[in-house]
Amino acid sequence: MSYDTLILYSAVSFFYIISPGPAVFLAIYNGAINGVKSVVISALGNMLGLFLLSSLSITGLSALLLASSAVFMAVKIVGACYLVFLGIKQIHASQKIQAVPSQVSNKKQQPLTYYFKEGMLIAITNPKPIIFFAALFPQFLNTQQPLFLQFSVMTLIFMLFSFVSLSTYGYLAQRAKAFFAKPKNAQWFQLISGGLFIFMGISLLSIKSAT
Repeated sequence: MSYDTLILYSAVSFFYIISPGPAVFLAIYNGAINGVKSVVISALGNMLGLFLLSSLSITGLSALLLASSAVFMAVKIVGACYLVFLGIKQIHASQKIQAVPSQVSNKKQQPLTYYFKEGMLIAITNPKPIIFFAALFPQFLNTQQPLFLQFSVMTLIFMLFSFVSLSTYGYLAQRAKAFFAKPKNAQWFQLISGGLFIFMGISLLSIKSAT
């Protein structure tokens, strides 16, 4: 892989990663409600999910996944259901916020493993990364050079961009935490974010495979 190709791939990956999606919005939500630590742990889980998808593309399994409309649809349905579940959960949580400002910041925190698994699940059930790795990876590969090394470098770049992007979104959201300390603002944020997660879940079903 030439440097020009690597730069082009990095640019495509960067703009793909920073574009709004389930992982980005989850980072914003966690940063605003649960703090930066939850964002970082969730981002690490997201990185693991991306690594697993990249590994599938190396072995050719993701291409097989795209070729099978039934399996691809199953992945979309699982991902959509999970996002809808998160949305309903947040809408339900908004009803529990009382008119006590400290309640938002003192709410019971989930264990860190919860955020890790949440980030990983968001990654592996989102069809967009599957399409990216299976359909776009081959466009940047040089078949005259070792494929494993190219896959490794491209995956590492994608994972690092993802981690930095999600952490940045989460940090910026956390900086606005004073806004969410007001129960009314926190309620509206939970309602809106819940609605957006449900919308994104339904939108996943419209994504088509690259075949």
